[in-house]
Amino acid sequence: MRSRLCPETSRAEQIEFARRIALKLLDLRSRSEAELRERLDARGVPEDISEELIGRFREVGLLDDAVFADALTRTRLQVDKHGLARIRTELRRRGVGEDAATEALSKVGHEEELEAARAFAQRRARALAGLDSRVARRRLFGALGRRGFRGSVVSSVLDEVLGETDPDTDDMAL
Repeated sequence: MRSRLCPETSRAEQIEFARRIALKLLDLRSRSEAELRERLDARGVPEDISEELIGRFREVGLLDDAVFADALTRTRLQVDKHGLARIRTELRRRGVGEDAATEALSKVGHEEELEAARAFAQRRARALAGLDSRVARRRLFGALGRRGFRGSVVSSVLDEVLGETDPDTDDMAL
């Protein structure tokens, strides 16, 4: 924690101090309101100053949890190849409200999620190529699940990438 505010600092100085911190943080990457609030608090910015600054930033469009949720969802799906369940968890962890998270996730079509799972599975399958087919299927099943893909997506991608369902693993819970 670098410089903290002194109690005798004027309100205008407190706002300017908080503004500089907030702009620097937002310059590094976009953040949710909750993340920015948390970082300002960690730097010793009083709650009333943080709330005033966050309100101003919201008014001028520098902070928007809905836009943040949309961008994070797209990045995690298209670049990181995460499923919707994992993205929802990350949005919650970052303090995005349920309405904004649900709206962002609802914009993702089944085919988009399927394509992300497929791309991840194809990459992972190359590393599993030398393994017994049951072991490879089980490991890929687990990897896709940890990535947050729904059961229907996982089973579809497994069949596509590794071939038809193996009778020994057909009873795996999705």
